[in-house]
Amino acid sequence: MTAWREVRAVARLDLAEVLRSRWLAASGAVYLVLAAIFVAVGQREAPLLGFTGSARVLFSLAHALVILLPLIALCATAPAIGRARDDGSLELLMSQPLARSAYLVAITLVRVVALLAPIAVLFAGIALWGAISEGQPVPWAYLGRTLAVATALTWAFVGLGILISTTVRHPVRMLTYVVVAWAAAVALVDAGLIGALLRWRIEPHVVFAIAAVNPVEDARLALLSGLDHDLATLGPVGVYLVRKVGDGGLYALGVVGPLVWGTVTWVAALLHFRRADIA
Repeated sequence: MTAWREVRAVARLDLAEVLRSRWLAASGAVYLVLAAIFVAVGQREAPLLGFTGSARVLFSLAHALVILLPLIALCATAPAIGRARDDGSLELLMSQPLARSAYLVAITLVRVVALLAPIAVLFAGIALWGAISEGQPVPWAYLGRTLAVATALTWAFVGLGILISTTVRHPVRMLTYVVVAWAAAVALVDAGLIGALLRWRIEPHVVFAIAAVNPVEDARLALLSGLDHDLATLGPVGVYLVRKVGDGGLYALGVVGPLVWGTVTWVAALLHFRRADIA
């Protein structure tokens, strides 16, 4: 059996499990509720950064997903191997002529596709809604930028979730790591940086370098600079970023930074899973 056939065989089994699971339906419901709320807001006349209608909906929804996507990705991946170990399917699969790397690649691909497919469909639907009902041009450039950033951010936390899944066996500890990782990425890093700035005098480039390590911060800046090219909404901070990094640099950071995060954590998970005890 070739490596690709092994991946396809496990992917079919895992896809069936994902479709039966509740997290996919729950995440889809969250996406739809958010889209409905932002569509209702987007129909109002008040502009956001000069945009109304579908462009405003895409902008607002993308920034909401920056907060939710890491949590959904972690919840979708962190329990995967532990659940398979508990129900015996992992031991059964590993008793077959199946490489561990093929198994990990398969469950990773299935979860990445399951997380991104609803977002792509939803964003395309919102853009078409603006074009058909409001006669607005489809913001293809920002739509593509948003999907690229969402893909990179999803990969970052899928990789982290797989790492947690391969290294943590106890369900309570696994859940704790998921919550701590999400809180650190979304809130605690910002609070820590603000506290450090208030307590000590730190050079601006040091603060921005620390913030750039966080994939959520990278995604935020990449999305914001897509519409507000001079980052005037951030005040002096935005002027500094535009002057030092530029719009293209922020976009590259928002894609490359999370991709590096996801790749490093996923490779670490693979190395551990190859030598870990299955039972």
